[in-house]
Amino acid sequence: MAKRDYYDVLGVAKGADADEIKKAYRKMAIKYHPDKNQGDKAAEDKFKEAAEAYEVLSNPEKRQRYDQFGHAANAHSANGGGFGGGGMDMNDIFSQFGDIFGGGGFGDFFGGGRQSGGGRRVQRGSNLRIKVRLTLEEIANGAEKKIKVNKQIPCKTCDGTGAKDKASFQTCKTCGGQGSVRRVTNTILGQMQTTSTCPTCNGEGSTILSKCTVCHGDGVVRGEETITINIPAGVSEGMQLSMSGKGNAAPRGGLPGDLIILIEEIPHETLKRDGNNVIYDLHVNFVDATLGTSIEVPTIDGKVKIKLDPGTQGGKVLRLKGKGVPEVNSYRRGDQLVHVNIWTPKALSREERELLEKLQSSPNFKPNPGKNEKSFFERMKEYFE
Repeated sequence: MAKRDYYDVLGVAKGADADEIKKAYRKMAIKYHPDKNQGDKAAEDKFKEAAEAYEVLSNPEKRQRYDQFGHAANAHSANGGGFGGGGMDMNDIFSQFGDIFGGGGFGDFFGGGRQSGGGRRVQRGSNLRIKVRLTLEEIANGAEKKIKVNKQIPCKTCDGTGAKDKASFQTCKTCGGQGSVRRVTNTILGQMQTTSTCPTCNGEGSTILSKCTVCHGDGVVRGEETITINIPAGVSEGMQLSMSGKGNAAPRGGLPGDLIILIEEIPHETLKRDGNNVIYDLHVNFVDATLGTSIEVPTIDGKVKIKLDPGTQGGKVLRLKGKGVPEVNSYRRGDQLVHVNIWTPKALSREERELLEKLQSSPNFKPNPGKNEKSFFERMKEYFE
């Protein structure tokens, strides 16, 4: 089933700013929240759909890719995950609410509600950014890169829990393991109930009595991970790909961040990229251009022979179909454009000069303007007269 346009899902225009998008999502999240529509599968689906739309449109980088490629941008991701929104679960969705509804979370509106994990707060690791340099050949054919990334990884000693052992965990006495606390205040309008993150356990629902001696209770340590990145053919300079969950690990078993990959193109020695086309400047001497010849030219796929017709003029462009760069997520491929430039020798032997001087007076070696076009000298003569 085809996905609906994210802007339509939130009911905003494509030019909507961040505040408009946030307000629209806030309104839909309140309307379709599962606690308000218990047992209503359609409302739950709309709740998830709105969360996915907000997750993309609230992120400038993901929104830019979506505006450019639409839902097809999922195919551009280095791991097939695209925006990362398609795999969102309730933990991901409720983790958004600190930004949308303030520090109190969704409970401010539904008398308790839940943060991710049934009330407990799930922390998220930070995103990582790396640059990957690619040759023109790798861009044209796609590439697999193994990159060593220095980042935060789960502590192996405590399996990322931050505790010395299982007995070191204690249910938070303040919130009773819920990760949030409720407060009831009396107002002139009656009692008002609000829910906020537990200040004792920071929303985790438990406290650690004895911390891991390696990570000191954080659950993460600095380490190195080798990541395999599959880069699709046709990417371009400045394009960003994302690998969901390959960023920094989160403290104490939270959700890992994403790995953002910035594409950098290594200039080719002889070929120049222009969109999906490739340009090559061919320099030939005027004898080969006059008599015609066969000549080898480089392409992304190796050298090929092309034929120059007799009388080829400087500035002529020859097109090699399908010898350019493919479009991302498409079977279409650009062309290679060969620009013919006439090369003139600067130094001549005596015999060469004498030969050229004989040819100089030949009518075939004089410019031949079009039938209705006056020569440069004729136009200058008329101008001065």
